[in-house]
Amino acid sequence: MPIHPTLLEVLACPEDKGPLLYFQAEGLLYNPRRRRKYRVEDDLPIMLVEESTLASEQEHAALEAKARAEHVALNFTP
Repeated sequence: MPIHPTLLEVLACPEDKGPLLYFQAEGLLYNPRRRRKYRVEDDLPIMLVEESTLASEQEHAALEAKARAEHVALNFTP
């Protein structure tokens, strides 16, 4: 089961308060500006900066390409 759409609409990166990309199959919320990856466990996002991981250049490029290919958009417009 994916993150509930109402919850997804209000989720923001705790670091910069900006929108996120949601990759449901990977269980991942991603901030492309800060290159922070937030995992989703049991359909609940773990939105703690200290629990997030940084994407490498290669991971960032792959996630950006995946978002374009799969039409994954930011969850809100700032």
